[in-house]
Amino acid sequence: MGTVEHPRIRPGVLEDRVYQRAIAETATDRNTLVVLPTGLGKTPIALRVMAEFLLRRPTGSILFLAPTRPLVVQHARSVAATLFAPEPLTLTGAVSPERRAALLRPPQIVLATPQVVANDLERAEFALDSFSLIVFDEAHRAVGDYPYVAIGAANRRGPGARVLAMTASPGGSLHRIFEVWSHLGIERFEYRTESSPDVAPYLHGVGVQTVTLPVPAEVQHLAIRLRAAVARQVDVLRRLGLVPAGEASRRALLEVGARLHRELDAGRAAGSHPATLWQAVTAQSAAMKGLHALELVETQGVDALREFLRRQDPPTGGRRSPAQRAFLNDPDLVAVRGSLEYLTLEHPKVAAAVGLARDELRRAPGAKVIVFSQYRDTVDRLVAELEKLGDPLVRPARFVGQATHGADAGLSQKEQVGLLDRFRAGELNCLVATSVAEEGLDIPATDLVVFYEPIPDVIRTIQRRGRTGRSRSGRVVVLVAQGTRDEGLQRAAFSRERRMHDMLERVQADAAQGHAPPPPPARKVQRLLSEFP
Repeated sequence: MGTVEHPRIRPGVLEDRVYQRAIAETATDRNTLVVLPTGLGKTPIALRVMAEFLLRRPTGSILFLAPTRPLVVQHARSVAATLFAPEPLTLTGAVSPERRAALLRPPQIVLATPQVVANDLERAEFALDSFSLIVFDEAHRAVGDYPYVAIGAANRRGPGARVLAMTASPGGSLHRIFEVWSHLGIERFEYRTESSPDVAPYLHGVGVQTVTLPVPAEVQHLAIRLRAAVARQVDVLRRLGLVPAGEASRRALLEVGARLHRELDAGRAAGSHPATLWQAVTAQSAAMKGLHALELVETQGVDALREFLRRQDPPTGGRRSPAQRAFLNDPDLVAVRGSLEYLTLEHPKVAAAVGLARDELRRAPGAKVIVFSQYRDTVDRLVAELEKLGDPLVRPARFVGQATHGADAGLSQKEQVGLLDRFRAGELNCLVATSVAEEGLDIPATDLVVFYEPIPDVIRTIQRRGRTGRSRSGRVVVLVAQGTRDEGLQRAAFSRERRMHDMLERVQADAAQGHAPPPPPARKVQRLLSEFP
């Protein structure tokens, strides 16, 4: 396979893939939404379109938007290494507004976070007039009040720059696709999957395996106690007429919570609340704490539950909230805490995840592994267990977001970029990560991805899975705790992804005939029209 030959692209840098060339040609001439699985090269498509705009419209600037600073830095490196162009300008929150305004000297390539651009647009300190092309990376975010929406609206009012929007998945509903489509002014839709005829020749296999693990008897006993504690709070809500007979689902409890908070807001306006309302709020909150505790012990382990319960006790001198009192004083919860005093067993997922990573790295010393978990406590535990191996072939690191929760320190964006550089260079070979590592990492050769737990969100599932199989064959392993919420989430993830692909194929067929996705319900249409006159 040859490489791209273009006056504005450095020789030998970009592989010339047929489907990328076809998509780039469409995107050069029409505002295009590109839906391409992670790892199939959305960035090379953007670089080809940017090169063509540098050639055709040399006096126009190019704006490349990405959701986070690490992504902006990553894309800036790709631009500098690929295109014959002036050094790209990166604009993030680390640069003051005054400095940002001084650095804008068109024509240039600007890479920025959308928050920065939207804020500067609002202050009239950023002008879109000089831009001929805007690239929206992770374009599925262009919904609600995310800054992409404001930037898209400003572009449609003028100058009407060409739009290239890219994502691995625009979402699981036609309404969400319509919002992205409308907010960014999309005209064409380019969708590919691993089975598309023009994509298949470039693919490296990705094997997906589900490993189901039995839950220890001691954990099952704790789960029975926690279910009883939840049922006790649900009975309160049932007596108040807020839930029907039978076991209340998580969704039902969340809906009750939303309803109660609406009543609280109404009561604040009226200046009073009935006592039964506070009783219901306390019971609903305590029930949700119990469900979370149940999920932790069944799918994460005893240590995760112990840490969660520890955080329910306020610092010395602090007072428990009514919900904390109702939760922690429940007799079954008291029994659970007593059992935790002597339980030392670990969840079988811990040994499974550590074993998978260890075996992969010992088998192939040049390999790279990412282990994903929903919870930082689990991330910390897995890193500790991997470090405990004392194996020089296993070099793990914790990769989490910026937020700091008490003693649990986050990672600054600078630290995140540094860790990615070390991982890319091979100094580290196993990232244990939360969701922060799902989106947009440019890691070309990750050999194994482990899901510590399945997740129902189709976008996040695709993004996690796309961390492997990029430049060589890869493997994905999903760990499922038998008889727990994990099993339902795994079924939901599979079903939602299948429905999404069916839906995207219909959108592709309609778009080929010049039709946009069907609009949302009338009330949402009215809101969209009011936002974009």
